[in-house]
Amino acid sequence: MPPSDEDNNVSEGAHERASEDPAKPERGQFDDLFTGKRLDRPEAEEDGRESPSSAPEAEPAGEPGEAPLAEAEEPSNGDGAGLEEPSGSEGDEAEEPSRGGDFDDRDTASVSADPGAEPGDEPSPEAEEDLEGLTGAALAKAQARQRGDERKAKRASRREARKRRLKARFDRFRGYEPVPAPEDRLRAGPEDGPPKPKLKKLRLALVTLGLMLLALVSWVFGVMMAVAQDLPSLEARAQYEKAANSVVYANDGKTELTTLTGNEKRILVDSEDISPLIKQAVVAIEDERFYEHRGVDYLGIARALQQDIVSGGAVQGASTITQQFVKNALEAQGSRTVLQKLREAAIAYQIERQWSKDKILTNYLNNIYFGHGAYGIEAAAKTYFGYEHPGCGGEGDRCASVLLPEEAAMLAALISSPTAYDPATNPEAAKSQRNVVLQKMRDQGVLEVSDEDFQAMLDSNVPIASHIETPTDDSKAPYFTDWLRQQIVDKYGPGRAFGGGLKITSSLDLDLQKAAEQAVDNHLSGVGPTSAVVAIDNGTGEVLAMVGGQNFNKAPFNLATNGQRQPGSSFKPFTLVTALKQGRSPDEVFPSQPVAIPFKATIRTKNGKKKTVTDKFRVSNYDDNYLGSASIRTATTYSDNSVYAQLGTQVGIKHIVDTAHDLGISSKLDDNPALILGGLEHGVTPLEMAYAYNTLANDGTRISGTEASRGNGKGPVAIKSVTAEEDGDQKPVPDDDGGSGENEKVEDQVLDPGVAGTTKDILRTVVTSGTGKRAQVGDDYVWGKTGTTDNNADAWFVGANEDITVAVWVGYPDGATPMETEFGGLPVDGGTIPALIWHDVVTSWDSIAAGRKADKNADSSSDDSGSVAPVSPTPTGTTATPPVTPTEPAPVAPTTPPETPATPPAAPTDPAGGGADPGTGGAVPTG
Repeated sequence: MPPSDEDNNVSEGAHERASEDPAKPERGQFDDLFTGKRLDRPEAEEDGRESPSSAPEAEPAGEPGEAPLAEAEEPSNGDGAGLEEPSGSEGDEAEEPSRGGDFDDRDTASVSADPGAEPGDEPSPEAEEDLEGLTGAALAKAQARQRGDERKAKRASRREARKRRLKARFDRFRGYEPVPAPEDRLRAGPEDGPPKPKLKKLRLALVTLGLMLLALVSWVFGVMMAVAQDLPSLEARAQYEKAANSVVYANDGKTELTTLTGNEKRILVDSEDISPLIKQAVVAIEDERFYEHRGVDYLGIARALQQDIVSGGAVQGASTITQQFVKNALEAQGSRTVLQKLREAAIAYQIERQWSKDKILTNYLNNIYFGHGAYGIEAAAKTYFGYEHPGCGGEGDRCASVLLPEEAAMLAALISSPTAYDPATNPEAAKSQRNVVLQKMRDQGVLEVSDEDFQAMLDSNVPIASHIETPTDDSKAPYFTDWLRQQIVDKYGPGRAFGGGLKITSSLDLDLQKAAEQAVDNHLSGVGPTSAVVAIDNGTGEVLAMVGGQNFNKAPFNLATNGQRQPGSSFKPFTLVTALKQGRSPDEVFPSQPVAIPFKATIRTKNGKKKTVTDKFRVSNYDDNYLGSASIRTATTYSDNSVYAQLGTQVGIKHIVDTAHDLGISSKLDDNPALILGGLEHGVTPLEMAYAYNTLANDGTRISGTEASRGNGKGPVAIKSVTAEEDGDQKPVPDDDGGSGENEKVEDQVLDPGVAGTTKDILRTVVTSGTGKRAQVGDDYVWGKTGTTDNNADAWFVGANEDITVAVWVGYPDGATPMETEFGGLPVDGGTIPALIWHDVVTSWDSIAAGRKADKNADSSSDDSGSVAPVSPTPTGTTATPPVTPTEPAPVAPTTPPETPATPPAAPTDPAGGGADPGTGGAVPTG
């Protein structure tokens, strides 16, 4: 059929619009993705223009080469009708599902009015005009032709719509979406629009994460396969056989002090020799899902993470017993890195596949360090509870097999921290943690006892120091090396500490150590009380000497590091420093008389709750001796309690506590006015007091080190270096806390140097004319403070010279027995035996330092002259060794200071000179 004008008009209009909009594709640009035919963008139906079915019919133009649009796109079957769709139904396309796009509501009225009607069913006005004048057969023929053309147009329109939908699918496949035609929008519904950028980023992130997880899983799998060969070397017996002892040396790096070994004291036992109660207690507190997980407890990790988030810090661990065992076993093989920790998890998983749970638990218990030199469960049972089970420890009668539930719980409580839960030094914390274990055992159904029996277990006592059978130590300084041993275990783990072949160079000066021990023996041999001594180097913060008692094998409790005792008036310098920091003058005068000062304090009730109480702080001087009035300087010289009580309450208890902590006191201090005079609830140790006074000796600079005893650059230093042989050389060994293995000095200016200098000058008068005159060393510049508690249960002298700071405590080990006649029939106070021991230690140090200086000068002279001549050291002092019964003449009463009224202090009553330390004067408040 020849092309009509309508077709020509449509084609020309479409080409004009294509040329006007270059962004739109040309006809024939796209291929049908499914049929392979070329797809034409339907220009006639874009932008809401009418389709050929609604255009007026025109007469054929008849130009050669032109073809009607409909016939060009659908071959004729010979009778003028185009090929139908395979379904043969004209309405099939109308039922296509929605493809997206905006609805066009221009034809919605006609569509909804008659669902069966199609646009163009009725002839247009122009077509009716063309039929005018026709009648009969001609009219019928024209009308039939017109209806056929309209049906062809409708079929072509449906085909075009189908092609557009197919092309749209192809466009989406290629990554972009064309704008749909109006009738497509009418059929398809709302338009989805292009993908949002955020969704694309999310999709990329998910893909990246998936690839990372896949890589991690592959790596873990590879590690697990690689570590399988490590399993045989992790057994306790293999660790036992390959362990190399660590050795502790004095500060010269040559003199051996002791050997750290777990092998000589560790006894490996089989599973049947370990009480089921111990196994149950350990599982209850360390890994309650031990029998359920496969080496790594993911539920435990999630629970620990939740607890840490809720509490705002790390409060709960997630390591399983298997992981702990692997960690302990691998510590002897070297330091731990991030990759090492991942390796540990992989090994734990492999162990669970090859070992039984009982084998893992048995090896774990044979590898744990329980404190006090007890390595392994059998050694721990004998150390802590051997006194309760006499004769245990032999073959067939192991101590680990006969323990009671509360004893098993105590050993299990020690695993997480042998220091924090040591029953000898922290009995309250030890008992509390033991009871936690007992409660967990009962909650988990492994401890089935009556309420009465369970309460009896909770109330039972933990082992005391005298019951703990610490292994005999052949150390040249046993109290010091025992203190250092625990630091090495904390820093390097028991595996490396006892079996890593470490060379530990300590801070101990063996010559001064011997002198300190001799000074204690000289003044206390056969008397009854014992003593603790700590000497610290002023320039380095290193502990040069430590005496924790007189017989380590009989009394291993270290009074120097663990003996928290009441400091008495030796605590007053912290009030003095606080007053000077606030601008108080040392010449400010206070009345010296009995006082009752109202105060408020926060105390703890029996149930552990805090309570604020109001009371009166009643203070009196020793033997009711008063100065009438006295300056701060004079009150310090003669240790006047009345003046210091008034001064302390004015400067503030909390400020005094802050000062003490800044200078180096680490023990908990309560908000109680008795603290001003040294009346503390928990007490302090000689090590703390020496360290705090050492800060004053360094003009307010607190000196510590990277290998400090408290960690994080705090506390005095005991470790100079930790090395191990590597390629024939000794090289530093980094610890688990990030330390390099070599101590580096850490300085912190916590007090103004001027305040520190004034404080030392005032404390100098204590030695020259006050209660501490027995501590004077020739013409040396020495200073310090005496301290005595009620009933003379504790006596102190703490002070320093230019080189060292020394703290001396004297008393009975129980901290309560009064010393009323031990000083030649007279009471012991800070100015008696403690001052004498202090004097001897400092004098000995001067002699040691002078001898070494002479040796050094002699070596230098011999090098210059080319010959070597022996030089005998010339000491500058001798160790004072007075008899038990003092024979020194009685002192003269101190001169009344200018600001003091005519009533001078009473003459001292002690037999060897120096005013008597008034102690706390019964100042500890009640309530």
